[in-house]
Amino acid sequence: MKKLFLFLFIAATITTVHAQEIDTIPPYQKDSLHVPDFTVLKTDSSYANQSVIPKDKPVVIIYFSPTCGHCQITADEFSKKMAELKGIYFVWVSYYPLPEIKEFAKKFNLQQFTNITIGRDPNYTIPSYFRVKFTPFMAVYNKEHHLIQTYPQGTEADTLIALLKEKDQE
Repeated sequence: MKKLFLFLFIAATITTVHAQEIDTIPPYQKDSLHVPDFTVLKTDSSYANQSVIPKDKPVVIIYFSPTCGHCQITADEFSKKMAELKGIYFVWVSYYPLPEIKEFAKKFNLQQFTNITIGRDPNYTIPSYFRVKFTPFMAVYNKEHHLIQTYPQGTEADTLIALLKEKDQE
């Protein structure tokens, strides 16, 4: 009986200590001054990382699912408003297989824009870093690449334009 009590006490202590070690703060909230390190397998099968982002442009990271209806609406809207969004660099990433991402990019003509990198996040970096729960998820960084806003369920192009205009004037 004493051995059982001792075992339960040790198990409870280990569980309590382990639970206290779990970090509940997402990494992006600890370091909002940098775009996270990432690797994207692009639709042309080449790789890109954060070095593709121009130093003097705001950047929006969009985590999406090719099968998500809201993601499709967002891609369609952004594609149609790209003339107004040309000053923003976009990184569209998904964990879906590359053929599905290619089809999504083709359907919404995303490959034609020089300010978009689209592809697969093979290391699951973006959803882990931001602790993504829904798609589309958006993280908006200013020209200095400091995080200024996240949209856990996405937002419209006009909202991004207004936000970045406002932050540019501050």
